[in-house]
Amino acid sequence: MSEYLNDTDRSAEDTNSYRRPKSKHEILREIFGYESFRPNQEVVIDTLISGRSVLAVMPTGYGKSLCYQIPALMNEGLTVVISPLIALMRDQVSALKLFGVCADTINSSSDQSANYTVWKRLKAGSLKLLYLSPEKLMTESMLDTLKQQQLTLIAVDEAHCISQWGPAFRPEYASLAKLRENFPKTPILATTATADEVTRKEILELMFAGNAAVHVQGFDRPNIKLSVAAKVGNSRQLLDFLTPHNGTSGIVYCLSRKKTEAIAKLLESWGIRTLTYHAGMNKEERDTNQNIFMTEPGVVMVATIAFGMGIDKSDIRFVLHADMPGSIEAYYQELGRAGRDGQPAEAHMLFGLEDVRMRRVFIDQEDAGEDRQRREHQRLNALIGYCESPTCRRRALLAYFGEMIDPCGNCDICLDPVELADGTEYARMALSAIYRTGQRYGAVHIVDVLRGNMNKKVSDAGHHRLPTFGVGEEITSQEWRALIRQLVSSGIVIQDIAAYGGLRITQSGMDLLRGNSTFEYRRPVETSRGKKVQEVNKVPLSSHLSSDDRLLLDRLKALRLKLAKVRGVPAYVIFPDRSLEMMAQHRPATRGEFAQINGVGEVKMRDFADIFIAEITGKSGSSC
Repeated sequence: MSEYLNDTDRSAEDTNSYRRPKSKHEILREIFGYESFRPNQEVVIDTLISGRSVLAVMPTGYGKSLCYQIPALMNEGLTVVISPLIALMRDQVSALKLFGVCADTINSSSDQSANYTVWKRLKAGSLKLLYLSPEKLMTESMLDTLKQQQLTLIAVDEAHCISQWGPAFRPEYASLAKLRENFPKTPILATTATADEVTRKEILELMFAGNAAVHVQGFDRPNIKLSVAAKVGNSRQLLDFLTPHNGTSGIVYCLSRKKTEAIAKLLESWGIRTLTYHAGMNKEERDTNQNIFMTEPGVVMVATIAFGMGIDKSDIRFVLHADMPGSIEAYYQELGRAGRDGQPAEAHMLFGLEDVRMRRVFIDQEDAGEDRQRREHQRLNALIGYCESPTCRRRALLAYFGEMIDPCGNCDICLDPVELADGTEYARMALSAIYRTGQRYGAVHIVDVLRGNMNKKVSDAGHHRLPTFGVGEEITSQEWRALIRQLVSSGIVIQDIAAYGGLRITQSGMDLLRGNSTFEYRRPVETSRGKKVQEVNKVPLSSHLSSDDRLLLDRLKALRLKLAKVRGVPAYVIFPDRSLEMMAQHRPATRGEFAQINGVGEVKMRDFADIFIAEITGKSGSSC
């Protein structure tokens, strides 16, 4: 057994006498049960091992935690992990302990004696990973204690929380900017799945003073089907979407607590097993509902955005936004909770003009400076542009993060193209106005120029004398704004969110301006008929599983759930669905065969091999 493995019956000195894996690949295989790294995981690990700090931006469900857990197990000494949520810390610690790793957490929800026990283990140097909130970490006593340890790595999870431009700014994260001063020789890893270029730049400056390697993995989650529909004001849209998903796990996001409760009651009346989660509930109720959702199959959580960060349930088959989210970053983070097992999943959004109005009100009422409010309005504009996209939905989403792809074939627009109007002439008018005004003004000013609106800003800049002044007066301001948003979502124009929303023309935009291409667009949405979403598979099984394999898989999932409940951990912590599917297909009957299953490491072999082999071979009866 390796030196970093958790064994409460051994002293730290005894533990240190055991062999340590020689390489990251051995740790990956023997402890975590995987044969190979995903792209960019290994380069992040190598950079940290070399002693350099890293900002790693990777998609949700991509395995960011391995990027700091493996270096922690390769190095002598302690790794500290900062996380914003107690529930997330507990889940990660539980998972690591099941792998046999010596990890623990000190947090405000644990009783004093439990925290004191962990504190003693920390001071004795017997921990490999310690999970802390920013508030616990940045106390004088904790910093003094850590300075006396062999601290080899600091990992900041959900690092976008430090950026005031990010979708989930947390003031307590601001203190983490002092980490490099307190631990100048310790490499720091900042990880996030939700950071556009502006947010990445601020994280880089605050956390690292600009001195860190940056690794950005592609944002695409191709297994998630994307779709958007205009609201029609009745519950039929919800029923049409949820019916083919009945019996699967999913999340329904709502804008308000009141709507959360109303939709939950509606879903229950349709026979859907439903739970709620919002800030108006007491902590015990929220924790109970979250635990049920995480450990049991076929549950739909109806929630506000209070639910979600750190939720790592592999078999969520859908995320439905009953109301429009606040930004593309928030939308990407929320939809990314679906399909983490790589199986088909769906993200569907309903939006309407009232959503847009309410989001504007929220931004204007936020206790923030004018600069932040301006940027948030620009981010909301980008999301509206995504909703109105005339072309591939995924292409519009990824373009926001600076990633260009071909049409995906797995969104509503690719699968069922919408009726578009020829907007080539209008697009060239807009591009001409952008070009002639110097490619530095935002959409409001460009629309004023196109419609011939004389105001002080137009007059002072002399733009009333341009040949494009007033050429588009026959189109409403609303339609001009919609067209410009679609020019942005199509990659024809870039909006500078970091500054004042200035519009710049891309190469494809210059081709359009010169008459070398055409442009079609969607007219602004006032109302629209609801459209039934195509049915998806209710059970996300791999196509190679026979009917007998599927029956065995159901039994293995039931066994996993039983084991998870006994241990008080989410089901995926025992084994992910992919591991169970491999067991159902290959039916390992010996410990040697079981060791070949993806996700089986040394400790899981010790703790679970005999139990699962007994279920597979029909000789069950082993105790959980």
